[in-house]
Amino acid sequence: MNRNDFNPELREDLGLGPCIGLLELCSVARGVEVTDAVLWMATVEVLFASPVQPGKYVLLFTGSVQDVSSALRRGAEVAGADLVDELLIQQVHEQVEAALRRRGGHIDGHLDAIGVVETATVASAIAAADVALKTATVDLFDLRIANGLDGKSFLSLTGPVSDVRSSVTAGAKSAEAKGKLLRSVVIARPHPDLALHL
Repeated sequence: MNRNDFNPELREDLGLGPCIGLLELCSVARGVEVTDAVLWMATVEVLFASPVQPGKYVLLFTGSVQDVSSALRRGAEVAGADLVDELLIQQVHEQVEAALRRRGGHIDGHLDAIGVVETATVASAIAAADVALKTATVDLFDLRIANGLDGKSFLSLTGPVSDVRSSVTAGAKSAEAKGKLLRSVVIARPHPDLALHL
């Protein structure tokens, strides 16, 4: 089966460093131009720069806070009206990187609660995941970005009901503040068979 829901592949030789920046554009051509501008602007390492469905372009890069900030500003300037969303996160939570690499947590079949936050953009989903993980003790078991989702993204969390509620609320508020939240749900004591479909 030809899967089209894989996240863009992050470089294996790099991790998400002290700071990450992301630019999401509605034009592939402009995305390539922005990637070049970002690389010329500051000392950053590009983790991935790739077209994603449905014809958007996403650029994720890492470096020092100062370098990522200046590269992000320059990239947004070059992107102009083609910029869909952006983010800058210092000290991104370690589970975010694992989930972006599709190496997130695994479900053991027993779930106290599940939370899902669905967003309109890649940037808002990654930011929501980071906020959610820093809010309470939860596990991020999925973070899907753009591909196979018509450009939308979502994150899925599990943990104790109160922690999942707190995390989903915080992540949803993060996306809602940028007008990018599509939906958020918390399911307490889900049916045991639901784990087979996540």
